[in-house]
Amino acid sequence: MKRIGRASVAFDDVSITSFACVGGKMEGDGPLGGKIDKIFEDTLAGEETWEKAESRLVQEASNLCIEKSGYTSSDFDYIFSGDLLNQCTASSFGLITLGIPLIGMYGACSTMASTLLCAAVFTDSGAAERCIAATSSHFASSERQFRNPLRYGGQRPPTAQRTVTGAGAMAVERGGRLRITRATAGIITDLGIADANNMGAAMAPAAASTILRHFDAAGTAPEDYDRIVTGDLGTVGAQLLRELTHREGIDISPVHCDGGVMIFDLKAQDVHAGGSGCGCSATVMCSEILPSLDRGETKRVLFVGTGALMSPTSSQQGNNIPAVAHAVEIERI
Repeated sequence: MKRIGRASVAFDDVSITSFACVGGKMEGDGPLGGKIDKIFEDTLAGEETWEKAESRLVQEASNLCIEKSGYTSSDFDYIFSGDLLNQCTASSFGLITLGIPLIGMYGACSTMASTLLCAAVFTDSGAAERCIAATSSHFASSERQFRNPLRYGGQRPPTAQRTVTGAGAMAVERGGRLRITRATAGIITDLGIADANNMGAAMAPAAASTILRHFDAAGTAPEDYDRIVTGDLGTVGAQLLRELTHREGIDISPVHCDGGVMIFDLKAQDVHAGGSGCGCSATVMCSEILPSLDRGETKRVLFVGTGALMSPTSSQQGNNIPAVAHAVEIERI
């Protein structure tokens, strides 16, 4: 592993060797539903509260990932995980039974990228032999924390996105054919967006910043990738991202796709601008992007997880919504 730019690294030998995801009923009814490992038709996932249901999601995704890997939980040195709930309680409560040392992380909707990046650094540096990167989100638990109670029935503007009920987990170790080759950590951006119902606009500048910095550090361009996958910018943010990069003389549109656009059927499902939440990019990556790489249908992907770094308190106090994006490059060898 070596540094190739400010907050960018090139890895020697680290790969994603197994992956799994779970989702809720709406996710199961979406375009990727048939590719998700397990669908929970019950919003509560058999639990007493939405928060406990989210813990169940990340627990199930992690257990499925471990099962697919052929190892047991005791074979993993660390698990990196986080979520949208206060103090990352979905992860900590859900992963108690695994008995794996937990490093909790918060990057809002960018968490899948940040946990994957850190798992790769630990593994490639020799600090760990084998890690899991995971994350989750739940529509109802997020609504309860960040917005109005569901029973309030408030109207949402067209720019709003629906938090994905889902979780994903990836096993990271040396060897394997889905090689994590490079990564770039994001710089926080704040262009003055304060509308919590327009997170795509808040996150798009962070995605543009990280993508351009990654291109510069890696010496790559859009045409070097089969897909540049952003994490839940939705229709509004995805269009803004393409405009921002185009202003810099770079056209990512031929290879760009967004998890927030892919996860739901935007015509048939009432999700406004698309999906959001930590579980959005995690579910899309583990159900569509990584399987495509594994089958050899795509060769190289740049995954850019995006996160709006707000809290209920910061929103109530009228603060802007700062954002961050982390990039992880994955290549099938």
